[in-house]
Amino acid sequence: MRLLLGSGGFRTPDRKDLLIEQMRSFFGPIDRLLFVPYALADHDRYLEVMAERGLHAGLELQGIHREPDPAVAVRTADAIYVGGGNSFRLLHDLYKNNLIEVIRERVRDGMPYMGVSAGTNMACPTLMTTNDMPIVRPPSFEALGLIPYQINPHYFSGDTYVPDGEGYRQHFGETRDDRIREYHEMNSTPVVGLREGSLIRIEHDGHRLIGAGARLFSRGLAPQDIEPEESVWPFPQRP
Repeated sequence: MRLLLGSGGFRTPDRKDLLIEQMRSFFGPIDRLLFVPYALADHDRYLEVMAERGLHAGLELQGIHREPDPAVAVRTADAIYVGGGNSFRLLHDLYKNNLIEVIRERVRDGMPYMGVSAGTNMACPTLMTTNDMPIVRPPSFEALGLIPYQINPHYFSGDTYVPDGEGYRQHFGETRDDRIREYHEMNSTPVVGLREGSLIRIEHDGHRLIGAGARLFSRGLAPQDIEPEESVWPFPQRP
């Protein structure tokens, strides 16, 4: 399988350049992507914003919402790009349009898959490590299951501070590490905390980290930090 999975936050010039470089390298001669905008409410505006911000890397985005039969569009696509937004809404609409199995089959057969944020969550076994509010209830938490681990996009480590006059004060809310620890109290699937501006590129069974570092969480073990260009999976075993 071939997947390019981004955390999000591609807003600074260097991060945007990295995304464009990776997209062009990853998709190669493919110049038209089937774009899935279901994670946001205004699908047409989503396509416009992608073009305005240059987040399409100069490739043509074919909005799946404009297709009379979304499943046929997936079956005939050269590649698919699943955008970010609310993961619950995205998964709900993938089920509603009967796209879970057809996307899974096409990607396992070799169709390139790109996801960012919520689109990255969809490549995981479930959406259970998303950061989003459940604004709608999908039929199941089961996602595409294209990779054997969970990803927490937009991951950051450490405490949170909020403005307080001319300074800052600690928020004291749960950290991302706290949330993932709670996940592992009930589940055993490993989790990758994927920082902003970073991607995981999966080709020929290799899972390579690109951009920023990441943190790996395994149930019952201390978290491990890995650096760009290191392999994400299988999780490295370090002392």
